[in-house]
Amino acid sequence: MKNKILLVDDQQELRSLLADCFKARGFDVMEACDGTSLKAAFNGQQPDVALIDLKLPDADGLELLTALKSQWPDTEAIVLTGYGSLDYAVEATKRGAFHFQTKPHNDGLFNLVERALERKQQSQENIKLIGALKRMSGDSSPIFQSPQMKSVMKTIERIAPSDVSVLITGESGTGKEVVADMIHTLSKRDKGPFIKINCAALPRELIESELFGSVKGSFTGATEDRKGLFRQAEGGTLLLDELSEMPIDTQSKLLRVLQEKEVRPVGGRTSFKTDCRIIASTNRHVDDALKDGKLREDLYYRISAISVHLSPLRERRDDILPLARAFLKRFAAQAGRLMSDFTAEACERLRRYDWPGNVRQLQNEIQRTVLMCEGQMVEPTDLSISASSINGGPGNAGDDNLTLMEAMERNKIIEVLKEAGGNKLETAKRLGIGRQTLYNKIKVYAIAA
Repeated sequence: MKNKILLVDDQQELRSLLADCFKARGFDVMEACDGTSLKAAFNGQQPDVALIDLKLPDADGLELLTALKSQWPDTEAIVLTGYGSLDYAVEATKRGAFHFQTKPHNDGLFNLVERALERKQQSQENIKLIGALKRMSGDSSPIFQSPQMKSVMKTIERIAPSDVSVLITGESGTGKEVVADMIHTLSKRDKGPFIKINCAALPRELIESELFGSVKGSFTGATEDRKGLFRQAEGGTLLLDELSEMPIDTQSKLLRVLQEKEVRPVGGRTSFKTDCRIIASTNRHVDDALKDGKLREDLYYRISAISVHLSPLRERRDDILPLARAFLKRFAAQAGRLMSDFTAEACERLRRYDWPGNVRQLQNEIQRTVLMCEGQMVEPTDLSISASSINGGPGNAGDDNLTLMEAMERNKIIEVLKEAGGNKLETAKRLGIGRQTLYNKIKVYAIAA
C-alpha cells in the first residue's frame, strides 16, 4: 500500500514540483491550495504525512495544524515556512508537528518525510503492542512465556502505583515506550496527562524551553510566556525518551529540577513547584553512555531508582512463537484471511532467527507474511527470512550460503553503499527501502558498513 502525503501550499508551481517528486517516489499525493480546501479534504482519506505552509491566503498554518491534528491525530505534520522563527518552531512542536522546515526545500525534505513515516509506524506499533503487554501478567500469559518478560511485568505491577522514577533500557524495538505507557496506566496518575519528549529529536536551543518553559523576551522569538513540559505534565507522568541524547548541560539543569522539585523557565526569575512522575528510557548501554560522557553519573543515579531492562528477542526465544501467533491472528483478521498457524518448519525458522529489530521487526514480518501468503498455513518460503540467515546466524551470511537472488541483493546493497559514500540513510532512499530494513539486511548479509 502506498504512503499518502498531503501538500498544503498556495504556490501552485512549488506544489506541483513537490507532487511530481513524491509521485516519483511512489507516494499517493493529495493537494490543497488554502485552508478552505484543506478543511474540505477532512472528509476524504487520511494522509500519512502532511506538509503545511505556515502562511496561506485565508488561514494561519498553526491554526490549520491544530485542526488537522484534531481531525487526523495519526497524521505526521511538517510545517513549512519561508521565514525561520524559533518562536513558531516551538509553537508548531507543541501543537503536534513532527518538524518545522524552512524554505527553500532540498533533498533533506524527503529524508524528513521518511523519518516522519518511521515515527508514525512506531507509534502505531506501540498502540498495537500495548494490548499484548497488558496480557503479560500471570503464569498463564498467552503472549509472553519467557522468564525475563514475566519478571518485567511483575516489576511493573509493583512499581506502577508509586511515584518512584524509572529508567527503561533496551534495544530499539523492544517496547520501551509501551512499558512506559503501562506504568502510567497502572499508576494513580492515570487520569493525569502523559507527556512524552524525544530528547534526540529537538535541537539544543529548543529542548530547555520545551522542558522548563520560557518567559517573553528570554531569547529571539520568545514573544510570550510559555509553560514547559514539566508544568504541562502536572499531576501526571513525563517520559524522557532517549535520555542519553540530551545535551550534558541540559542534563545538569534537569538534575536540579528533579532534586528541588521545582522548575524555573528560561530567562525567568520565578520558580514553580512540579508534581509529575519521571520515566526515562535509552537504547544505549548505560555503562557505555556513562563512560562516553553521554549521560551524567549523578543524573543516572537520581533517575534510576528503579531500572527495567527489556531483553532483546534473541535472548527470550520462548516469546517468539506466542507473539508471532498473536500477530498472525490479528493481521489475518484485519485482512479477512483464514490463516490458522505456521508449519513446524516455519516455526523453527522464526524461533531460530535472531531478530535484530526485535518485536517491531517480528510484527512487520508477520504482517508482510499475511499479505503475501496464499495458503492457510504459513510455510518457510512465505517468510522473508532466508535459510542462510538462520544457518550461519545473522552477521555470518557468507556468499557461499546465499541463494542467487540473495547474492544479487547483497551485491546491490554494497554497490549503492559505495556510491552513497557509506551514508546509510541515502543508501536506503536510493534502494527504495526503509532505513531499518537496510540495517537488518546489512547485518544478515554480513556487509562491512
